[in-house]
Amino acid sequence: MRSFFKIFLAVFFAIAATWGPLQAQTLTVGCDQNLKPFVYADAQGHYTGFDIAVWREITKAMGVEFELRPMAFAELLPALEEGRLDAALGALSITAAREKRIDFSYPYYDAGLIVMVKKDNPFIQGIGDLDDKIVATKRGTTSDDFAHNIQTKAVKLFATIEEAYAALQAGQADAVIFDSTVILHFIKTEGQDTFKTVGRLYNRQAYGFAFPSGSPWRDKASIAVLELRDGFNYAIIYSEWFGPYNH
Repeated sequence: MRSFFKIFLAVFFAIAATWGPLQAQTLTVGCDQNLKPFVYADAQGHYTGFDIAVWREITKAMGVEFELRPMAFAELLPALEEGRLDAALGALSITAAREKRIDFSYPYYDAGLIVMVKKDNPFIQGIGDLDDKIVATKRGTTSDDFAHNIQTKAVKLFATIEEAYAALQAGQADAVIFDSTVILHFIKTEGQDTFKTVGRLYNRQAYGFAFPSGSPWRDKASIAVLELRDGFNYAIIYSEWFGPYNH
């Protein structure tokens, strides 16, 4: 009987060892220190944001807990490569160059550039209506490049996107072109009674959760993302941060 018990224990621990990487545990997750509205510290110092809300749903489906480790954005990928993190989040664009270094989950957010106009403007429905209009945006951004490669009357550049918003409000510009995530959050919070977006997303890019190469968590996270986006909870979370979900 004692020999049988020893064999039983040996088999049990051998099997348990194979479960180890995927057992319920606490993942160390790196995040940007300030990337509103995706991840940022609130007035009480607690990290919140769209990415955090989505990630909570993903880890719940995966059956794991997580511990956030805020750090500079530039440190996230090296920390993943060096094995100091189990995952990372913070509006990380999925690119070919990054895929050579780390693994990404299925995209959880589709980003790009978008056009914003005054809410009472019925004449601009997309970039095709900007050929005789003044467009405002932030200097040195992808929006700057994009605006200079479409037909407009003029492009006004500002040091901050808030100055571009002010130019639109004051009638010094007819439209603002900028990152969709920033504009949608602005309309949701401060500009909901004044501005609206028109047209579709341009220069599309996708955000994914990042993992070390070969991570056993990547596929589980991808499945959880797909299930979340197919259900109702994603639309609810999205609407809390960006307004109505119309995708």
